[in-house]
Amino acid sequence: MATTNDLKNGMVLNIDNQLWSVVEFQHVKPGKGPAFVRTKIKNVLSGKIVDKTFNAGVKVETAYVDRRDMTYLYQDGEDYVFMDSSTYDQILVPGDVIGDLKNYMVENQEAVVSMYEGRVLFVELPPNVTLEITYTEPGVQGDRSNAGTKPATVETGYEVQVPLFIDQGTRIKIDTRTGEYVGRAND
Repeated sequence: MATTNDLKNGMVLNIDNQLWSVVEFQHVKPGKGPAFVRTKIKNVLSGKIVDKTFNAGVKVETAYVDRRDMTYLYQDGEDYVFMDSSTYDQILVPGDVIGDLKNYMVENQEAVVSMYEGRVLFVELPPNVTLEITYTEPGVQGDRSNAGTKPATVETGYEVQVPLFIDQGTRIKIDTRTGEYVGRAND
């Protein structure tokens, strides 16, 4: 148990037997009336985001979510195999938990796997990943019909819009939250 004064971003709450992750929160002390905490929380399983207001100092039930550093090894059918970096235990993560993150995952990729009571809730990748472009058309100088970008396919099969000067074989950074091109990789 914790109070609403202890809320932090990323904290997982157990509200009505459902797990909710705190996306953002704000303590509000109006000039008249009691203080309250305005939060934006995300359902861990469905991904639905809702606004919820709590009175200040009210007790809320927290859920202990085990967050482990893991390495993505390979895909096994619809499931994805991850290895715990400290114990070398391997776990299977269902494809529906991975969702769109599969577009950015390559073998030996570092990730954080969050589990609750032995069940995988979600997987977090770093904010940016470096992937190699496997196919893209050559950019034609003067082609500005699409704001100077062109489609490119990366090694995972994901298609991203890149600037015209990017060629096949170039390693680029992609933002895992938006799926957009960030820049060329410096490695």
